[in-house]
Amino acid sequence: MRQAKAKELTAALQELRTHTLGAFRAYERANLLHIPYQAELNPPLWELGHIAWFQEYWIGRNKHRSEGTDWQIGRPQNTSLLITSDQWFDSAKVQHVTRWDQALLTRETCLTYAEQTMEQTLALLQVDAESGSTLYFYWLVLQHEAMHLEASAYMAQALAIPFNPVWVSDHANSTTGEIANASTLAKAGASQPRSRQTTTRLPAQSWTLGSAAEQFCFDNELIARPVALKTFEIDLEPVCWAQYMSFIAATVHRLPRYVRQTGSSFEIQTFGVWAPMNMQDTAVHLSWDDAQAYCAWAQRRLPTEAEWDCAARTTPNFNWGEVWEWTQDTFEPFDGFLVHPYAEYSAPWFGTRKVLRGAAAVTHSVLRHVQYRNFFTPERRDIYSGFRTCST
Repeated sequence: MRQAKAKELTAALQELRTHTLGAFRAYERANLLHIPYQAELNPPLWELGHIAWFQEYWIGRNKHRSEGTDWQIGRPQNTSLLITSDQWFDSAKVQHVTRWDQALLTRETCLTYAEQTMEQTLALLQVDAESGSTLYFYWLVLQHEAMHLEASAYMAQALAIPFNPVWVSDHANSTTGEIANASTLAKAGASQPRSRQTTTRLPAQSWTLGSAAEQFCFDNELIARPVALKTFEIDLEPVCWAQYMSFIAATVHRLPRYVRQTGSSFEIQTFGVWAPMNMQDTAVHLSWDDAQAYCAWAQRRLPTEAEWDCAARTTPNFNWGEVWEWTQDTFEPFDGFLVHPYAEYSAPWFGTRKVLRGAAAVTHSVLRHVQYRNFFTPERRDIYSGFRTCST
């Protein structure tokens, strides 16, 4: 998708919106469009309005969208289709706790706004494609909606409501957003049988970390820079439950979120339903601190971001994409960093988050890219995070 043209972007935007509305209906059926305040979540009704606002802000209201990453802040914009959209849905200005106090927000208002802004976006995409304008902002809103779609899954997991992430795989039970059984995600994200070769050793080398500027990318992926790597060994697979639960048994470390012990075995909760843990599945919902504790016990360490990147891009049997994988590194800009138009995306979080690489089972295909840098605070366990180990 990072080199997508108008036709591919049109199809992807439409498909993604179908999934977004399917997720919205899951919360509606659970009578949870308004949810009790939680610091790590957003009200589903606000989420839908924000997705529509973000799309309109960068497309329909953006008179200078043809400038792409050269866009300058402070330019006059077109009027919103919803007069109160900025005061309700601008995440940079609407404090998190106040998103629960949007008394005037209604289901009908948010659905209508989402429909109108999508129609506007698709019409303008055709105009811009025919004029030869850059499509940067269409790619940006697509990626943004994919991020919020993934958030809808880990929110449903946190709230223990029936939820079917139909975008996960071809064998999902439905493409209409209807609820399937709660094991859909577990089946879709299950690990392949563990290979006999469990690690690989990579030689010392100079490795280029970062994306190529000529394709769509986020500002924190630039500017690509060389990194001197020493010889290192890295796991070919993320840590699985069998490995992680052995660590739990040996250290009495806390149980992961959504895991409980039943006699001598363990169960894992998926969207409100408890089922026996498949010990070969990749361990998930683990914090950076959990990963560090495991590594200390196993006498291993987390890979650096550059080591992970090198292994993922050069090793054919390096299995990634089941969980976001914690790395050693704190989220920082690369040398020569220049903020992109969506200034709130990266810069405010430098120095306060840890870098995760890869993708999770619930990550939509439009967002999956080997060079994508995800970032969360190290205590987060609600996200679909795991890890692999490394040694020098």
